[in-house]
Amino acid sequence: MIGSTKSLLHAMGVATDKGLGALRGATTWLNSPPLSADGLRGKVVLVDFCTYTCVNWLRTLPYLRAWDAKYRQHGLVVIGAHTPEFGFEHDLDNVRRAIKAMRVEYPIAVDNDYAIWNGFSNQYWPALYLIDARGAIRFTHFGEGAYDESERMIQKVLGEAGASGLSRELVTVDAPGIEAAADWDNLRSRETYLGSEQGENFVRNAARLRLNEWTVGGDWTLGSKAVVLKQPNGRIAYRFHARDVNLVMGPTGRGASVRYRVRIDGQPAHGGADVDAQGQGAVTEQRTYQLIRQARPIEDRQFEIEFLAAGVEAFCFTFG
Repeated sequence: MIGSTKSLLHAMGVATDKGLGALRGATTWLNSPPLSADGLRGKVVLVDFCTYTCVNWLRTLPYLRAWDAKYRQHGLVVIGAHTPEFGFEHDLDNVRRAIKAMRVEYPIAVDNDYAIWNGFSNQYWPALYLIDARGAIRFTHFGEGAYDESERMIQKVLGEAGASGLSRELVTVDAPGIEAAADWDNLRSRETYLGSEQGENFVRNAARLRLNEWTVGGDWTLGSKAVVLKQPNGRIAYRFHARDVNLVMGPTGRGASVRYRVRIDGQPAHGGADVDAQGQGAVTEQRTYQLIRQARPIEDRQFEIEFLAAGVEAFCFTFG
């Protein structure tokens, strides 16, 4: 979810610590005891701003894991600053579950108050800040891509800090599922929020959707961040052009499970990580679900998901 947001603290003009000093604003730490600017002095640090449903960040994650595995022994400290976008991403249990499922082993600073975000004057998910042993920011990158350039800068700054025995060969990753790089050449649909606060391209009672329009069928309530299904057999349809369709969604009640069916041009869809061979799956937790992965040729197609029970909230479509 490459985009900008302003926190309440920033909007109010509250002073914040800058750079690594902002780490003191973490609400808690996962995978590590609390880290500080003083404790990191002399280390090369890669701060990565993330939020666990962000598909743009998910597609960078294989590289972050690989860099942590390769360069930790040479003095690199990778820190994930988890700054939430949606309300449920403030929930520590959700974050713990997500980073475990995603095999994230490097330290995570939970940034629920946006203190670290503001300390770096950050605007994006994902965002990389490479900080040298003196505490200076030497390299930044916002969004996906630039992996070779980023890694070469990691090698350079580590070398300046005295690291030896570094292999100059760049990492390679073979990312499955939702972590696979987008098919940029065939991507004609963009991130679409469903709540009233940022929603767009919603149409009512459309006989035929045009590209990137969406609609609902059934008894839904429109909230500021999400649409919420009140009765069984509710549907969401979207006319898209992409290899992948992902949907940020979850049950409205903790521990609930709601079955769904996914269709593409009226036929059961399969290939997405969260559907079976019959195009079916279940919403069991609040996260990003990969519902479509199709083979070429990529054309304008109609996506539809039908929920067999009430109690689902859907936040945002993303594509790949």
